[in-house]
Amino acid sequence: MAGSARTPTLTALLCLGLCQGLWDQVLAGTLPKPSIWAHPGLIITKGRPVTIWCQASLRADGYYLYKERVPEPFWETSPDSSNKASFPFASMSSHSAGRYQCVYHSRNSWSQRSDFLRLVVTGVYGAPSLSANPGPVVVLGGTVSLSCSSQVIWGSLHLLKEGGADTPQHVELTSHPETYHALFPVGPVNTSHAGTYRCYASPQSYPYMWSQPSDPLHLQVTGEGALSPSPPTSWAQMTDLSHMPSGALGLMGGG
Repeated sequence: MAGSARTPTLTALLCLGLCQGLWDQVLAGTLPKPSIWAHPGLIITKGRPVTIWCQASLRADGYYLYKERVPEPFWETSPDSSNKASFPFASMSSHSAGRYQCVYHSRNSWSQRSDFLRLVVTGVYGAPSLSANPGPVVVLGGTVSLSCSSQVIWGSLHLLKEGGADTPQHVELTSHPETYHALFPVGPVNTSHAGTYRCYASPQSYPYMWSQPSDPLHLQVTGEGALSPSPPTSWAQMTDLSHMPSGALGLMGGG
């Protein structure tokens, strides 16, 4: 048993050669790239579980999960009976957040890398605030601006709608003493815009580590033809509607 033990130094030296060689093979992969997704979603509250899934169109012998800026495989596993591989995280953390890719090998050949999967953890920092101007009740065909604000300079502010919605066309930035804002114009408003919104903040250096959510803002659409919004879905299914360009807040706060 003692003969199977390896020192950290020996393991590191072995990986310098083997892991680099493995990644070189992956970069030169010729098999079709696999699909990659996360369940229950890509935006996960700190401490909650999440599973990254990878699936090939061909029968795979093994799957490897890579994390951006980590040269060696982050995780290795075998496919299940459906030719899928799961990489479960029992508790989402700051360490788990980031960009992932997966690959597979089959009959001594390697696949191309999958598309990037961006896994976000929320609840890492204090929450910004969210408000509507002129107000949260909007006439059908009208316009409204959702303002996400904070007293801290962030790299990005993110507006999310429960259940998905049309994407705002652009983001306008304004600044006031000791307060920083991102304006998300919405309109002309239709019934799909009605629902519950929250905003989050993230630092420029850690774009996949988000704050706690703002208090919910319930946007109502009134007028002829306006219908009640569909029942809310789980927060794990929220879609990132828009985000501030990297570094924009740093420019904004100079007034």
